[in-house]
Amino acid sequence: MKIKVISPGVLTTVQDTGRFGHQAAGIPEAGAMDRASLRLANALVGNPEDAAALELTVFGGTFEFDGKGTIALTGADMRPFLNGNRMSMNTAVPVKAGDRLELGVASRGMRAYLAVSGGIDVPVVLGSRSTDLKSRLGGLEGRKLRAGDVLENGSRPQAAAELAEVQGTPCEPVLQRLAKATSPEGVTQIRFLFGPQDAMFAEDAKKTFTDSIYTLSAACDRMGYRLEGAAVPSLNGTDILSEGICFGSIQVPANGQPIVMMADHQTTGGYAKIGTVLSEDLPLLAQLGPGKRIHFVPVTLEELGESL
Repeated sequence: MKIKVISPGVLTTVQDTGRFGHQAAGIPEAGAMDRASLRLANALVGNPEDAAALELTVFGGTFEFDGKGTIALTGADMRPFLNGNRMSMNTAVPVKAGDRLELGVASRGMRAYLAVSGGIDVPVVLGSRSTDLKSRLGGLEGRKLRAGDVLENGSRPQAAAELAEVQGTPCEPVLQRLAKATSPEGVTQIRFLFGPQDAMFAEDAKKTFTDSIYTLSAACDRMGYRLEGAAVPSLNGTDILSEGICFGSIQVPANGQPIVMMADHQTTGGYAKIGTVLSEDLPLLAQLGPGKRIHFVPVTLEELGESL
């Protein structure tokens, strides 16, 4: 089955779960911003959880299929219509030649994931099909999709019995989790662990960080989320010898305004990291856009162990 891009939306790229093992060479991991929604979409259509799918940002666009297959949409609600009829989210839906999928502006969330049975078949680059826009690696020619692009799905998906052994039960849709984590006042709780450089901040600075409400600034993209709110002062500056960082690292630059590293983060950084967002809560953060408010909630390894 081929998927033709009629309209690509604001930013649509091919993404899987990421490109690992190459950060020492300066190559970022990339991958889906909301990996929980990617995994759910793949599970619904019978793919391995790391199969490549389309990540749609803010506005989804229009796609046409030229053969039989199965699709699923997860993540942000972009009010999808298939052949003019409202299509359900988080559900496997069969498609045939000539079917057209139209998506609008996200009414809830920021990023949707369109999975097709067999996955999106683009070349594997350094172990991943993910698009790294800055390095122009992976995906379709290392770029976002354009009108007129044609993609193909891959080989026959795994049988449901095989998937049950590999993936277990599909996860709860992220928008449901996001609703539970967001207060009536519109503040979303994001859990994190202190460290590795939290000793560079006094206890009252840490309290400022955990007591404050931060707003996502206009400078939020796949590389990082810059926050606006109470400055977090350090004891003797925040510069450190550049070292490796990960998806979810919370850096504090000289101005005290935190930055959360996201999927396309650089491989090293020279600002102190006061903490790291839990991987379980990164999908919630990925579904929030500029102007949304968050509250960082500290947890400990002991607390996490008790919840397992």
